[in-house]
Amino acid sequence: MKEGQCIVAIGASAGGLGQINTFFDYTPLDSVSYIIIQHLSADYKSMMSSLLTKHSKLNVLEAEDGMLVETNKVYLIPSKSSMTIKDGRLLLTNKQKGVNLTINTFFTSLAEEAGENAIGIILAGTGDDGTEGGKSIKNAGGLVIVSKPELSEFDQMPMSAIAAGLADYVLLPEQMPLLIQRYVSDKMKNTDPDIEAEEELIMMKIIGLIKDKLPEDFSGYKKTTILRRIKRRVTLLSCKGLVDYFVLLKKDDKELQNLVKDFLISVTSFFRDKAAFEILEESIIPEMIEAKGEEEIKVWVAGCATGEEAYSLAILLREYLDATNKKNAVKIFATDIDGDALQLAGKGYYSENIEKDLSPERLKRFFTKDDKGYKIKPSVREMLIFAHHNMVKNPPYCNIDFISCRNLLIYMNHSLQRKVLNMLHFGMRYGGYLFLGPSENVTDFISHLEEVNKKWKIYKNIQAKRIMSFEDFTAPVVESKIYVLPQWKSDERKKVITTANADMDLLIEMGYAGLMIDESDQVTSVFGESTHFLHQKMFNHHLPDLLSKPLQVAFITASIEADKTNKLVVVKGIEVAGIDSSVSLSVKPLAVDKTRLVLFLEDNKQAFSFDESFFKDKYTVNIEEELRTTRESLISTHELLNASNENMQSFNEELLSANEEMQSTNEEMQSVNEELQTINAEYQSKIKELSNLNDDLNNYFRSNVNGQIFVNKELMLMKFSPAAEIHINLLEIDIGRPLSDISTNIRFETIEKDIKDVLANGCVITREIQAVNEKWFQVMTMPYLRKGNNETDGAIITFNDISELKKIQQELSRSNKVLQAINTDLDNFVFTSSHDLLSPMNNIEQIIYFINEKNTIFDVETKGYVNMLSTAVDRFRGVIKEMAAIGKMESEMLKLEEINVDEIIGEILESIQWKIESERADIKMSLDVKHILFSKKNCRSMIYNLINNALKFKSPLRYPEILISTKDLPDYILLSVKDNGIGIGKAKIRSIFKMYEQLDKGSEGQGLGLFLINKIIDASGGKVEVESELNVGTEFRLYIRKEQSPGH
Repeated sequence: MKEGQCIVAIGASAGGLGQINTFFDYTPLDSVSYIIIQHLSADYKSMMSSLLTKHSKLNVLEAEDGMLVETNKVYLIPSKSSMTIKDGRLLLTNKQKGVNLTINTFFTSLAEEAGENAIGIILAGTGDDGTEGGKSIKNAGGLVIVSKPELSEFDQMPMSAIAAGLADYVLLPEQMPLLIQRYVSDKMKNTDPDIEAEEELIMMKIIGLIKDKLPEDFSGYKKTTILRRIKRRVTLLSCKGLVDYFVLLKKDDKELQNLVKDFLISVTSFFRDKAAFEILEESIIPEMIEAKGEEEIKVWVAGCATGEEAYSLAILLREYLDATNKKNAVKIFATDIDGDALQLAGKGYYSENIEKDLSPERLKRFFTKDDKGYKIKPSVREMLIFAHHNMVKNPPYCNIDFISCRNLLIYMNHSLQRKVLNMLHFGMRYGGYLFLGPSENVTDFISHLEEVNKKWKIYKNIQAKRIMSFEDFTAPVVESKIYVLPQWKSDERKKVITTANADMDLLIEMGYAGLMIDESDQVTSVFGESTHFLHQKMFNHHLPDLLSKPLQVAFITASIEADKTNKLVVVKGIEVAGIDSSVSLSVKPLAVDKTRLVLFLEDNKQAFSFDESFFKDKYTVNIEEELRTTRESLISTHELLNASNENMQSFNEELLSANEEMQSTNEEMQSVNEELQTINAEYQSKIKELSNLNDDLNNYFRSNVNGQIFVNKELMLMKFSPAAEIHINLLEIDIGRPLSDISTNIRFETIEKDIKDVLANGCVITREIQAVNEKWFQVMTMPYLRKGNNETDGAIITFNDISELKKIQQELSRSNKVLQAINTDLDNFVFTSSHDLLSPMNNIEQIIYFINEKNTIFDVETKGYVNMLSTAVDRFRGVIKEMAAIGKMESEMLKLEEINVDEIIGEILESIQWKIESERADIKMSLDVKHILFSKKNCRSMIYNLINNALKFKSPLRYPEILISTKDLPDYILLSVKDNGIGIGKAKIRSIFKMYEQLDKGSEGQGLGLFLINKIIDASGGKVEVESELNVGTEFRLYIRKEQSPGH
């Protein structure tokens, strides 16, 4: 897999086939790879490959284990396998029994493999497969696209992904390819690793905008990471650049939130880096717990994301405590700045994907399983406290025994890393442990930590004194809730408040002080000089707690009475310490929200004295009456509850049993339904394909100029083509009749025997037949085979009109006879001409001989002319000889016989032995074929010429080496002669087979040898090939038609 290569994974289930086809109808060749993950039965042979090929320009392959993922190819998951990707290769494993979430499995591995180059597409299907895997892609910085659920018959998969907030885009399948093409193109433009000054300026403005509007500060994070995430959002929103995106952020608070979510990396899993957790389990946790004695154990998981790591540590602690029967209390602070991630972590609910990270024993012990996933049990959940905590702004937790902060520092710059590490060190107790990610290090920052494990970055605090400044820290963020009343209540409350405000002004004028309380006796408002009647208590608004004892008794008694009668109750003459005059207390119920008005009035003229014991007695009577009534009600309720509980327990057991059966049945039905939907979609596609094929066949049948008839085993006419109707005069009424009963232009009795032989033996028989109208037909009879059992179910008889061909053959036959006569005359002419020319040549040679014998010529120039004449005579004699050979060759071509190539080569080598020895040549043979059907003289001539040329054109730098070989090929016998001579230049190879063409103009011979070889081979239906390289050597390959050879 190439670096930066984008991979598109498509997850689909029931109803997804049509969407996949539509997607690939619009998919261009865009240099990405496509991998399709479907829900398929292990017993079902998918036809997806053949179906998808019709919709895609790309090469469609079924995935194989270890197959390399290449661009512009589509890979299909095999029906029996689950699939992942690692190091650019697809890895297959057999499906497990039960429900297999194959889409989640592959999406998760793709996120780890491709990171931000991963693109996940979730199409139609039932269930929620793809959601968890989509989270992994999203967290890795990849792109997630979901099909519009309203257009899907089965919308559960898209709806689940949308509900989880994963979808970057919700589109129609035909809209997705263009988006992907644009996304990949824009992504390539935005991948420049260098940060320009202008980009850095805009990036810092964006970080400042986040800091102003949200409680997050990313100014200390690595600039390359932040810029890469910003550019991803730029690409997703198709903004022209960072400046346009910054303008958008200032207007759109929602997009600002989306950008912050992209900054928050939430990639985690249970027992991530298993080897590291094994070290914790075997040594670190036992040592830490033993050192604590019976004290509480405190753990802090900073950057906990969705909680998997925090729960993993809780499981390890619980296992050790239970195994050693220790009762230490455990408090695990799991913190993060991502509110959504914390909410998921607090629920403790995870998909079935965690099965790959946890053993069956741990799943059974610490989780409760339902039809959609696993929920952490209360025994583990109660150990954890999930809280919002910003490590950049908020103070650390203190006296912590074990701090885990994994894979968080890698996103921070040097100065922020130092600040955070100092904070973590401050939070550790003496002897506490720090657990970091494998790519993080603290030795450059903190010298007071001892390295426990170098590979997995486990450290121990060896300094008791901790110094740290908290100037940069702020209080933790507390999310407030706003409650909104219904409109009718709000309007009613406004009226009451308006009236109350007027009444309060009047009461204050009359010397009253007071306050408003709600149904829980919480003070909601105060008016007048009421503070000296109350005791001030920090953060306490409960009125009875704020009153002195006499006022408290009077208030409780009056409040009970007022609630019963819904009327004003006044208690007078109350003596209050610090107040000279007696006080009267009034309680008045109001009409709205069970609020009450409490009034205080000092009255110096009151003659009535408050009898505290009287009100205490009344208060006691009221309390006892209320207690008795409550007890009776409680006893009655308890009895009813016990009876109901028994019934519910029985019903619950039956319900649980029925629910388990229904759940099992539902899973099976869901799986079967998905498979049926997939199969049905494929069958529908296959039916359409067959319909198209039937149309093609009918059109072919209609346009075929050759007549065709179909007969069954009983020789009954079943079907015929329109052309057969024209050529043979068949009619529609002939269908279903025996051939012997049909009267046409063809005498069927002549081919009935052929049809019977074809039905019996399955062979193909061809013969020529003349029709009654004197037309000639080539009749081919072949078996009609059924694909299912490959049995012969009838015969197909094809009639090819060869009447014109017959006429041409007759003309050709006449022409051949004429040409044969001409060739005979030409051979006679060549023979006669060569004989007549040789006679005067002999005379000239004799004269030259006498001149040389007398030795009377002393003139050098005249002597040279005589020698030139002698050479010219020799050359002319050679030409005459070769001309005779050419004429003779034509007749030799017809004289085919079985010849022994080995013997012929032996004869040739023996005849030129003297030349082989003089040249010190090494001749070897490798004859796979020794007997061929060919003209013996022509074969000898060809081999002799090739060996002679190899010796003639030897290299002056080395002794000649010649290899003569034969090989058996499907259609030819290959005869090869290979040497190590001077070779032939590419420019001369094309002309060496021409008549009188010589490689070396000064060499012996007439230049007819290769011409004759080419002519012989060409006339026999073969071919000649030459492969040569200057100063290396030459190989001549003669391909002799195999049908001339009877065997070997």
